[in-house]
Amino acid sequence: MTVASEDTPTPSPWLSVWFRPGNTIERVLVTGRRRDLVLLAALAAASSIASGFIDRGLTTTLLDWRFLLGAVVVATAAGIVNLYVSAVLLSWVGRIFRGRASPAQMRAVIAWGMAPLGVALVIYLAVIAGLKLFTSGNTIDSASADVVPGLGVVAAFTSFWTFGMLMIMLKRVQTFGWWRAIFTLSIGLFFAPLLVLFVTLPFNAFLLQPFDIPAGSMAPTLLIGDYFFVSKFSYGYSRYSLPFGLPLISGRILAHSPERGDDIVFKWPKDNSTDYIKRLIGLPGDKVQMKSGLLYINGQPVKRERIEDYLDPEDHRLVAQFIETLPNGMRHRIIEKQGDNGPYDNTNEFDVPAGSYFMMGDNRDNSADSRAWGFVPAENLVGRAEFIFFSINRNSGKKQPAIRYERIGMAIR
Repeated sequence: MTVASEDTPTPSPWLSVWFRPGNTIERVLVTGRRRDLVLLAALAAASSIASGFIDRGLTTTLLDWRFLLGAVVVATAAGIVNLYVSAVLLSWVGRIFRGRASPAQMRAVIAWGMAPLGVALVIYLAVIAGLKLFTSGNTIDSASADVVPGLGVVAAFTSFWTFGMLMIMLKRVQTFGWWRAIFTLSIGLFFAPLLVLFVTLPFNAFLLQPFDIPAGSMAPTLLIGDYFFVSKFSYGYSRYSLPFGLPLISGRILAHSPERGDDIVFKWPKDNSTDYIKRLIGLPGDKVQMKSGLLYINGQPVKRERIEDYLDPEDHRLVAQFIETLPNGMRHRIIEKQGDNGPYDNTNEFDVPAGSYFMMGDNRDNSADSRAWGFVPAENLVGRAEFIFFSINRNSGKKQPAIRYERIGMAIR
């Protein structure tokens, strides 16, 4: 039997973790390589982000410098949060099964155990870079779509590999048997999303909540594929500010009156559950009417100026575009696809009752709004649309969707 000399160099954990994860985690805990934890956590989060984009057909986006810059920031923040939250949770669950690992030790286990996800990220980028290097023109979209199933296999394999490495490391630091390690990790993986949900629910309920645009009724202000944040505090809170519309609030508390022209997310009054977004046109006590495509408020025509035609992204044709100036000076763009003789271009006069609002879409001939189904009670207001944080064009004429970088960060007005 050959005995290793004490002078034998110790392999880097970046090498040994693939073959001897149990011994590697013990050495990492002794040497305290804390800086590596952040890098590993960020790589794992970036891998998950990349996998999600590949699943959604956005393969070639992964090599765009704008996407990569944003991914670095988001992945670092998300990776660190996930690392600390998961470590606390797994440490707590481990105590139930008489484990010994502290949250600090669990952070090391989670970070080094997710190393295979970093390998997956390298494979994703290498494959897509190869496609971009050796494929040109319109064929890159087709080639990128063709490699998606293969990259899905890579994602599945590295996920199983990650689970196995986590098991080995968890078993070692908790001094567990296999069954206790399996139960601990399984319970932790089950409760981790619930914990994240518990943390994010108050943020979504009382501060900002993400929404997306599935239809074109608010074009040109908001397009299909826009993802935006809504401020929940702008108008105070009602039961519809809470998850699932729980009836814990009567009326509105900390109420603030909305302003004419605001883009507002609200619960559709016909079912009080479906989220709609429209522009606030009529306030309580107003009289609203459409005559030959022109908006009248309290008997006065709203100023409308013709500007350059708008290229409709849905059917790729030019349509008439105007700037409308509301009585309070709010200016916004509208489009008229059918001229001034569409189905809602001539209406009766609507008297907006107290405690309700009159909503209209900016795509005047393609919007089911208060002209069709009536007024929105103040209680149904969810919040004001603030800014777009992501936008994707699935009707770009290419096989793969395209990200609208120019819309990211755009204020909604």
